[in-house]
Amino acid sequence: MRRLAEIKTEIQKKKNPAQAIILQRFFKTGKEEYGEGDVFYGIKVPIQRKIVKVFKDLSLDDIKILIHSPVHEERLIAALILVEQFKKANPKNQKIIFNFYVKNKRGINNWDIVDLSAPNIVGNYLLDKDKSLLFKFARSKNLWEKRIAILSTFIFIRNGFYDDALKISETLLNDKHDLIHKAVGWMLREIGKRDLKVEEVFLKEHYKTMPRTMLRYAIEKFPENKRKKYLEGRV
Repeated sequence: MRRLAEIKTEIQKKKNPAQAIILQRFFKTGKEEYGEGDVFYGIKVPIQRKIVKVFKDLSLDDIKILIHSPVHEERLIAALILVEQFKKANPKNQKIIFNFYVKNKRGINNWDIVDLSAPNIVGNYLLDKDKSLLFKFARSKNLWEKRIAILSTFIFIRNGFYDDALKISETLLNDKHDLIHKAVGWMLREIGKRDLKVEEVFLKEHYKTMPRTMLRYAIEKFPENKRKKYLEGRV
């Protein structure tokens, strides 16, 4: 618990009330917004990463307390420490960290926390394993579980495996939330960077019915003429 007190003290020292106001608006913490009630100290990510570097050996018991903190930066720091520990861990300890992350996913509850941790922990762990957990998350009613599902496929995409990302994208095509539209479009774009033909096969089947934001993200890097054809439904 001494290390926990030390890291909390260090986090407190870096508080920036003016920046906190900006972040609370940016991360939609108002009533009925996706980040409703989230508390910010106003600490930028590079500063948080410096704290992570100092406390990367924090115990899972202490990380568990941080990851369920009402303070956004404490949760993100906890997730980033897990990422650092996962990188250095042997297969046995990677499994422990993965299971811990999944069990405590309630604290992984804003898009930046998901994006900076899910690919590196969930995606990396499941790369050569059964992916059924991701499909379960994709069918969840929980926004952040769905984002974990699609963002975890980023690691698969980087390794040249597209099928799971495409199947999860298809599962999420009719999702109502803008944060899912953006995430799916982003992953489709990442596939296209590596194999444009694969992305376009998917798009030609779905582009007329997928949410507009999803389509815009997916075709963001296309040549202007091709972008216009997709947006105008003339492909």
